[in-house]
Amino acid sequence: MSAVTVPGPPSVSTHVLDTARGRPAEGIAVRLAARPGPGGPWRDLGGARTDADGRCADLPAPPVDTAHVRLDFAVGPYTGPPGDGTAPAFFPEVAVTFAVVPGEHYHVPLLLSPFGYSVYRGS
Repeated sequence: MSAVTVPGPPSVSTHVLDTARGRPAEGIAVRLAARPGPGGPWRDLGGARTDADGRCADLPAPPVDTAHVRLDFAVGPYTGPPGDGTAPAFFPEVAVTFAVVPGEHYHVPLLLSPFGYSVYRGS
């Protein structure tokens, strides 16, 4: 009889690119939350800050039973706080929610500009 292989938890990575400046966005706080399915409670798992390359190297792993993940990007301090001579951030935060399955890796980049953003599943 062969052993049944149970897939491990999904893994998540991200990075933020500043498309207006044409460079990675350093110092953005990113929080990761997970839930077991639609309507389930969100569980905050922790976070990290983007490094000089715009990447979060140490996001926590979601639990095995995770069905949805949410990345919360605190972009307001990066795009310009009120009173510094620039307009306040149009998007002070960006929340990205996506579905996951056990054993898969999800790389979700955020492309950021002053008045818009885009996300996609990368590799």
